[in-house]
Amino acid sequence: MTRECIVLAGGLGTRLRSVVADKPKCMAPLGEHPFLYYLLQYLHKQGIHHAVLSLGYLSEQVISWCNSIELPLRVSFTVEPEPLGTGGGILHALPALKGNEVFIVNGDTYFDVDLAAFNNFHQAHQSPLSLALKPMQQFDRYGSIQLDESEQRITAFHEKQFCEEGLINGGIYRTSAGFLKSLALPEKFSFETAVLEPGVRAGKLYGYISDTYFIDIGIPEDYEAAKKVLVS
Repeated sequence: MTRECIVLAGGLGTRLRSVVADKPKCMAPLGEHPFLYYLLQYLHKQGIHHAVLSLGYLSEQVISWCNSIELPLRVSFTVEPEPLGTGGGILHALPALKGNEVFIVNGDTYFDVDLAAFNNFHQAHQSPLSLALKPMQQFDRYGSIQLDESEQRITAFHEKQFCEEGLINGGIYRTSAGFLKSLALPEKFSFETAVLEPGVRAGKLYGYISDTYFIDIGIPEDYEAAKKVLVS
C-alpha cells in the first residue's frame, strides 16, 4: 500500500468564520487539539508515513503548530503563492512526494475509511483515480454520485439537491502523480470540473463505498457535531 498522502488544507473556510474567525479550517479547535490533529492521527493509524500538507490561507499557523508538537508521521508543507483552486493545490504538492502513488484527503473532512482496503480496490480495478464514497440519507448539502454497482464504476455526478438516500464523494482519493501530470492541466483549476467530470465521461473513475463515520466541519453545525465524536 502506498504510504503517502496529500492533505488539502488551503481553503478559506468562509462558512465557518462565524465560530472560527481567525484560523484556517484545519486548525479549528476540538478540545485541546485542532481538527488537523485528529486527521493526522487517523492517517497514521491507517499506515500513512508521509503527509504533504497543501496550504494557503493562514499557512503560517499550520506550520507553526506542526513544528511545535511531536507528530505521529512525517509532515511536509507546500504553500500556494495564491489561491490555485482544489486541483491546483494538488499539483502544487506533487513535487513534495517521494513516490508516485498517493492518497488525497480533504483537510476539513474526517472519513474513517480503511485505506488498505481502499488501496486494494483501486489496484484491483486498475483505475487511474478512485473515490471513497459515503452512503447518506436525507441530504441536500452534497451532490450525489451514480454508480454502476456491478462494476463499481462511477457513471455520473449529480448537482446538489435533496436526496432521500444516495452516495456522496467523501473527499478521499487514490491516484498517482503520473496520472495527474499526464493530464496537462493548468496551474489554477477545479479538481471537480477538470479531472473528475472528464474522468466520468471517459468511464475511468471507480467508487469504493465505505459506510463508516464521516464528518465535514465546513459548517458550524457539523463542526459542533465533530467535537462530540472526535474528542474523547
